[in-house]
Amino acid sequence: MKSASKWAKKIAQLIIDKKGEDVLLLDLRRISPVADYFVLATAQSPLHSQAISDELAEKLKKEGYRVHHVEGYNQAQWILLDFLDIVVHIFLPEVRTFYGLERLWGDAPRKAFTPQASNEPETCK
Repeated sequence: MKSASKWAKKIAQLIIDKKGEDVLLLDLRRISPVADYFVLATAQSPLHSQAISDELAEKLKKEGYRVHHVEGYNQAQWILLDFLDIVVHIFLPEVRTFYGLERLWGDAPRKAFTPQASNEPETCK
């Protein structure tokens, strides 16, 4: 079974593969009991948000890692996928800016994922 860290990185890569943008992995293990990791991503439309969400749920389920709870899917401005130890946040750009989770969790170690850098093995800094 994969560790939460490996699942979080896999989730980030799946989002990149589905053309999600500004993918950021926040390591919350030492600062919050909420989850081990947050994965934040930006989608360009509600349909894009739903497509990313659907892709994650489907591909991870095939590997035995199921989403526990989903919020915000119908409006798709901010979709939250709760995998218990990992929480994925898929935002539209203006919603991500407004809520600023990166600022709220500013003391969390983080790793940015980009299409070019997403295959580089690296731990959260």
